[in-house]
Amino acid sequence: MMDFTSDQWVIVALIFILGFLIGGFLFSGGGRKWKTRYREEVARREEIEREQRERVAEWENREKEWREQDSLRAAAIKNPPIDRQLEEERRIEERRVEDRRGDDPAI
Repeated sequence: MMDFTSDQWVIVALIFILGFLIGGFLFSGGGRKWKTRYREEVARREEIEREQRERVAEWENREKEWREQDSLRAAAIKNPPIDRQLEEERRIEERRVEDRRGDDPAI
């Protein structure tokens, strides 16, 4: 087995200490850094997912309103408004009354 000289032992000790120092500087606070970044990423992802759910709900509500408006529009086309129906019924009733009286506006 080889024996180290005192100079060699000093060099080995210095390299060992240098390794500790470099490792300490490279990984100092590393646990906190990656955990912090991970938590920020998780919070951001949850925020994006919440915004996406809100957008989906908003579009579903809009689509529901659009469908309702379309159905109301279709119903309005099929059935005239109540005011028109009432006006038409009043005209018909006036004609019936005139027919009973014998009034003829043409004469």
